[in-house]
Amino acid sequence: MSLLEKKSGLVTGSGQGIGRAIALSYAREGASVVVSDINDEMGQETVQLITDAGGSAVFCHCDVSDEASVKALVDAALQHYGRLDIACNSAALSRGSGPIHQYDRAVFDQTLDMCLTNTWLCMKYEIAAMLEHGGAIVNISSNASLRGQAFNTAYAAAKAGVNVLTQSSAAEYGKQGIRINAVSPGVIRTPGLEKYFAEQPDMEAGLRKKAAMNRLGEPAEIAEAVSFLCSDRASFITGQILSVDGGGSVR
Repeated sequence: MSLLEKKSGLVTGSGQGIGRAIALSYAREGASVVVSDINDEMGQETVQLITDAGGSAVFCHCDVSDEASVKALVDAALQHYGRLDIACNSAALSRGSGPIHQYDRAVFDQTLDMCLTNTWLCMKYEIAAMLEHGGAIVNISSNASLRGQAFNTAYAAAKAGVNVLTQSSAAEYGKQGIRINAVSPGVIRTPGLEKYFAEQPDMEAGLRKKAAMNRLGEPAEIAEAVSFLCSDRASFITGQILSVDGGGSVR
């Protein structure tokens, strides 16, 4: 039996990169998936990949910084599949970087909205949908949250907030059978990172050295951890922040 057989789930930010890999993993492990993204074309492409492989998926446009849009997403999941068993909050967007004393307030606020508040909004409605029967939620954090990251303060602070949000909510809802964990990726080879490599070819070698395993991670490796944490094999795991980073956090 597959890890997520007969479960229904949703993945935000699943039009590409880590989010897409998670949606594909959900489907491969037997779940029906609501694919969600702000980019309709990329989201529909993820759905096509799932259905071409024999899985079940539908697309729902969602701006995770907008509460009405998030509510509509969870409502759509319930409408299509009757219940929500698992969810992964992957969507995030960092708006900028730079020294704190020069940082623009609007950019700081936007980063918090798109990396922390959006996760809270998603959890608010996902948890409500799971209260009667339990479920599992995984939030995507970042290793930037673990020790801070110079010149990337807004993003690091927002993801540190995701960690505490995960732990606090796990303490709140454990008795209702809702498990809530986070996965903290290290340096992962996403389309966004590949763009940086094209502009700065020497960057890849430096990033490889940050991991004890001396390589970059792949989106599918994050997805495998998420699917495990959403599965019944992780039935006694909640409130945890799991680094999937090739040993980057211990380097």
